[in-house]
Amino acid sequence: MIIYLDTSALVKVYIEEASSSEVIRWISEAEVVGVSLLSKVEVAAAFAKAARMGIISRQEADVVWKQFLKDWPSLYKIKVHEYVLDKASELAWTYGLRGYDAVHLAVALYWQDVLGEAVTMVSFDRLLWRAAVEAGLSVLPDGR
Repeated sequence: MIIYLDTSALVKVYIEEASSSEVIRWISEAEVVGVSLLSKVEVAAAFAKAARMGIISRQEADVVWKQFLKDWPSLYKIKVHEYVLDKASELAWTYGLRGYDAVHLAVALYWQDVLGEAVTMVSFDRLLWRAAVEAGLSVLPDGR
């Protein structure tokens, strides 16, 4: 299985949330795990927000950030070029997605086209999950 993680899924690897264990299992079972190159920015923002909101302490945020940076090289990073951004604009308009969500969907679709193999997108954002299904991707978790 080839999986693409959006930020909602990627954060679950580092901050214990509902479905964290499933995401970790899917990653361990995957042949390749891909992310958008822009995910690094979103993960940093998510960790900072979690610390700001008191979900985790600032010290815990520092620990998970360092672990994420250690793991970053093991992820297959898909670059975001103009073609992908044009597709993301179209997807944002078509499905009413937020900007980065549209970019995630465009990247996953682009990667699937380039590979010529099925890519399964992992997302816990309901709107993005539905858009990915409608756009023709396999999506985890099942049946949202």
